[in-house]
Amino acid sequence: MSPYKSFAVVGAGKIGLPIVDALSAQNVSIIVLSRPGSSTKPLPSGVEVIQVDYDDVAAVAAVFKRHAVDVVLSTVGIPGLANQKSLADAAKRAGVQLFAPSEYAAPTDGQPEGSDNPAGGTGVKNKIAKYLRSVGMPSLRVFWPFTEGIPWLVGYSDHGKVRIVGKGEAPVSFTSIPDIAGFVAYVLASLPPSELEDRILRLEGQRIRLNDLGALFKTSVEHVDRITGEGGEVRTSLLKLLDSGAGSTGWDEANKRERSGSEAAGSANALWPGHRWQSIKEVLHL
Repeated sequence: MSPYKSFAVVGAGKIGLPIVDALSAQNVSIIVLSRPGSSTKPLPSGVEVIQVDYDDVAAVAAVFKRHAVDVVLSTVGIPGLANQKSLADAAKRAGVQLFAPSEYAAPTDGQPEGSDNPAGGTGVKNKIAKYLRSVGMPSLRVFWPFTEGIPWLVGYSDHGKVRIVGKGEAPVSFTSIPDIAGFVAYVLASLPPSELEDRILRLEGQRIRLNDLGALFKTSVEHVDRITGEGGEVRTSLLKLLDSGAGSTGWDEANKRERSGSEAAGSANALWPGHRWQSIKEVLHL
């Protein structure tokens, strides 16, 4: 049984809100931090929203102390990744036991300095992980490219075709948002700190090559040099990243190969026994 009973979720957007919903079923205390002036969607009963400047370490630490927060889960988007240093300092000052930085994408461990591509802030995320270690703040990192983003990524939402930059042969680990939210809530409410502190959890709902998406979507696959239109630069950069092999949650960036054993793609799935992971067809209603 986990000793963690009080949680602070930073941000309640596409990832944060489902995690809050899943945690609310675990009979734990939850607060949501948001920036002053920001709006928040309806939350489960009993969840308090606290608006605070993330850069104000003293103010954030006071919130964590007042609510006796055990675990901080950051779900900030790419623009807010660097602000997590202040959140980490506040957590350390308040005696928080575990900090889960905003990852929720392809693996970022081992990414070189300066690899802050616009697709996922990989370099920034790895810097935050190093910073957490440097200040002695136990951390939990969870890797999983989310299934719901596939239609946008490959342009199916725009023109009904699958457009890929690169060969499209590298396997990618996709996992649905409900699965990741349920997983995070389950492990935090069920596992002891020894199985969570300073751990990297590699999830995989379904493993697939981008070339095989055409058959799933019942459309053609087009290989292009770059994606044009809205978000084209971001999508192009992300597709190049996936084509390098880094879309697999078991990818070893330093050695350019797949990890194995307890570090393999999907190795953390076993921590949620009995759960059936959703397929891409189920999630996207194909």
